Amino acid sequence: MVTLKSPREIEMMTESGQLLASIHVALRDFIKPGVTTMEIDQFVEEKIREAGGIPAQIGYEGYEYATCTSVNDEICHGFPSDYELKQGDIVKVDFCIDLDGAISDSCWCYAVGEISEEHQTLMDVTKECLYRGIEQAQVGNRIGDIGAAIQEYAESKGFGVVRDFIGHGIGPSIHEAPQVPHYGIAGKGKRLKEGMTITIEPMITTGTWQMTMDDNGWTARTRDGGYCAQYEHSIAITADGPVLMTDQETVH
Repeated sequence: MVTLKSPREIEMMTESGQLLASIHVALRDFIKPGVTTMEIDQFVEEKIREAGGIPAQIGYEGYEYATCTSVNDEICHGFPSDYELKQGDIVKVDFCIDLDGAISDSCWCYAVGEISEEHQTLMDVTKECLYRGIEQAQVGNRIGDIGAAIQEYAESKGFGVVRDFIGHGIGPSIHEAPQVPHYGIAGKGKRLKEGMTITIEPMITTGTWQMTMDDNGWTARTRDGGYCAQYEHSIAITADGPVLMTDQETVH
């Protein structure tokens, strides 16, 4: 069931999202060659707790960490570890915050040192895909309008669009209805209503969008070893257009 949020609930979710965005901004200076993905996880958890929040992913369906840290060909749900980031890597850091009961969810992709032109283009196209999807998050539009805008742009640039992991409703828990695919047909799917809160989180690949699953049952990676980038915002559907609850001026 889709839950519609009141203006006060959206305000609280935005406060949670602003904390989340501020931590992402801080990660820009923290992430560099030699830093481990576990150190990223510890940095994020400490920042969340210092601000009075709860790392909402810990314990969610048995997940043990504050973040998902997915490197290079890992599509999503990478476990933090003692892996030391290397020059040329890209790392996706995805986490959720519960702040006074209000949930926020956002993923940013970070370049580690200097990266290749191909992988910089991948990151740029993925971020543009996110914002093209957000533009379609209007009252009266349909879920398919979001996916179609993302798929059309990504594929026009020669990249793949992951099918196995999609956006979702958010609040009062991390994953709610409706499902929000990043591919699809314009004019199809559930109609967007004022008060809906969703995530849009395209995962875009340099090669095939098809995936394999690691033995841990969580971490997905590209079948052909191609790199994957992801950006995600939590969005409120309002009469005045989409509100990015996990945004700051420095994001786009």
